[in-house]
Amino acid sequence: MSDDANGDVPTDDDGPTDEAVVTTAAEAAEGVVFAHYDQSAVKDLDVTVTFEDGVLDVDVYLNAPDNPDPETVANEAVAAAGEAVDELFAE
Repeated sequence: MSDDANGDVPTDDDGPTDEAVVTTAAEAAEGVVFAHYDQSAVKDLDVTVTFEDGVLDVDVYLNAPDNPDPETVANEAVAAAGEAVDELFAE
């Protein structure tokens, strides 16, 4: 771990660790979902994140009320996860 400009983000010589990338992406995706819905209204949420060989893959399955549209929220969550990881590497 490092206490440099990345704050509490674990890093290795090439930047954030794979674990830090996955955690950052998952937290960002969940944050978007719960910004749109009360936690009690979400029937099922599955956020799957992998980061291998520099490739980020985020999949969000959301079973929630129809307003707002769950598919739209899931897509927004995926985009937010990617943006959060981009910001992580920019630090």
